Amino acid sequence: MQENLFHPVVSSWFQSQFEEASPIQEQAWPVIKERKHALIAAPTGSGKTLAAFLASIDDLVRQSIDGTLTEGTQVVYVSPLKALSNDIEANLQIPLAGIQQQLVKNGLPEAPIRVMVRTGDTPASVRASMTRNPPHILVTTPESLYLLLTSEGGRRMMTGVNTLIVDEIHALVGNKRGSHLALSVERLERL
Repeated sequence: MQENLFHPVVSSWFQSQFEEASPIQEQAWPVIKERKHALIAAPTGSGKTLAAFLASIDDLVRQSIDGTLTEGTQVVYVSPLKALSNDIEANLQIPLAGIQQQLVKNGLPEAPIRVMVRTGDTPASVRASMTRNPPHILVTTPESLYLLLTSEGGRRMMTGVNTLIVDEIHALVGNKRGSHLALSVERLERL
């Protein structure tokens, strides 16, 4: 793992969980940390999702440690499948909890990074709460992203987005959902 790219606490967590970074992670992280566009194409189980998320989690942890972590969504993850969205949210809790433990162990302030899922199955009360107290990481579907971008509260929630992760993009390219997502991405970029 390229330790100089990540805060020592994030590196410590990663090294406690994995023997080494996958080749795809080693290639992707420098590009992502430079805030360049990246397309990661690799087999299932190669660490693509963690490659995409760890750099963003590191940024949020650094902001928290520096006292500059603000309210509002900074990372949007889009999946074509509701079930995958729920899995991603649950899987993100593992590194977040592990990094929290490393922060405490090192005498650093906790990083209260919030993750929420917004799909068509999200209850109205949770959707309303989300616009009042937005997560730092939003996990959603193309259709729900569109709905958020058409509402005043949703747009306000996402004015600070600096990272967009689109998973399983091959399932969207070349169909109406992909065209629809492309329009939403343009709307998000204008925010």
